Amino acid sequence: MRRRLLIGIAFVLAALVGAPSAGWAAPGDTVVDGTLPDGAAYRFEVPAGWNGTLLLFSHGYRGPGSPNPAADGPDAQTDRWLLAHGYALAGSSYATTGWAVAQAVPDQAATAELFAARFGHPRRTIAWGSSLGGLVTGSLLDARPDLVTGALPMCGVLDPVGAWNQALDAEFVFATLAAPTANLRLVGITDPVGNLAGAQAALDAAQATPQGRARIALTAAVADVPAWSDPSAPEPAAGDLAAQEHNQYVDLRAAAFPFAFALRAELEARAGGVVSWNTGVDYRRQLARSADRSLALGLYRAAGLPVEADLAALAAAPRVAADRRAVAYLAANHEPSGRLAVPVLTLHTTGDGLVAPEQERAYRNAVAQAGDGRLLRQVFVHRAGHCAFTMGEAVAALRALEHRLDTGRWDGATEPSALNAAASAVGGPVAPAFLRYRPGPPERTETGLRDG
Repeated sequence: MRRRLLIGIAFVLAALVGAPSAGWAAPGDTVVDGTLPDGAAYRFEVPAGWNGTLLLFSHGYRGPGSPNPAADGPDAQTDRWLLAHGYALAGSSYATTGWAVAQAVPDQAATAELFAARFGHPRRTIAWGSSLGGLVTGSLLDARPDLVTGALPMCGVLDPVGAWNQALDAEFVFATLAAPTANLRLVGITDPVGNLAGAQAALDAAQATPQGRARIALTAAVADVPAWSDPSAPEPAAGDLAAQEHNQYVDLRAAAFPFAFALRAELEARAGGVVSWNTGVDYRRQLARSADRSLALGLYRAAGLPVEADLAALAAAPRVAADRRAVAYLAANHEPSGRLAVPVLTLHTTGDGLVAPEQERAYRNAVAQAGDGRLLRQVFVHRAGHCAFTMGEAVAALRALEHRLDTGRWDGATEPSALNAAASAVGGPVAPAFLRYRPGPPERTETGLRDG
């Protein structure tokens, strides 16, 4: 059964996870490929004029059955620029695919240690990574602070318990209100391909009616799914409710639903039970807190649908309870503590439909509670999409973190104007879009992170 489950998840992921970039090296650069004792592959790329900085890159989620080569940078273009400017690159594949944080943290630590044994200890090691790799980066700060000089988590799942709870909120609201007869499994999913297909078919049917679109907007509101999904298109106007809801529909179908209705099964198989719960959740309060409350309420009014009746239906519907041991597994692998020993700069897009920017607010709360807020800065790019940063924006964030490491002060290095100027100097066809931004409060606070 487990083998069939994992094979099914692999088919789901085929449309979600792109192939990792191939490495790039110029003549004179040193490239080393190898394998760790647990089977994870690693790669080092060291330019002839190495500046002494090692960038330890942690890649994002890869599903069972997906290719799993070592990754030492986010993409070939960025890797090429970094090598040309003297940075050494390193990264591993992790010993397993899926929600492999338990394997990723020791694999990345071993990769850094092997690099030092081969090339000497770097002057500094900056850990960075995207999506699940952002979480791995944050986890390294807890597990191996001795290896890291600074960290740059990008679009990171920095409150994983809260993120999976929000995914359950989306499943629960949608299945209860928009697809009550679709027999969708919210947890304990044994047929991820069929479950996702049923959820997407029900979503398509709901999108065809005013009442369905209102309920899609409510689903998106409680899960912090933004109303902007296409990074190549302008953000929908504030009063264009139809365009905003259509963007939410696209993000739910392409990103949120595959993880919620299918890929959840991989994590539950790993954790040994249900990792999310909505017992005691007040969805009326969730809606009131949401940044997209007015959009959902506007569509309910346009559809002539009483939102109070739907909120009452949610309050009366049976809830999902978690397996305490499974939650403990997810929290241990890994809910970052917020305790920082080195400077950390996080980077996120404002229109991320897979990992909500509210994750950054939860992380900031944890760091503040630990008393280490002076070491953290958070910057945002005004763009739709998950991890949709340009090369210039990623390099600008890296340079801002280096300024803090060089001087001991953030100064104005993380101001949007300074970041946009630094990104413009790197160049590229897309204008940089850093802005001053404060995410809303995370919808879920059961993880122990108080709203800040």
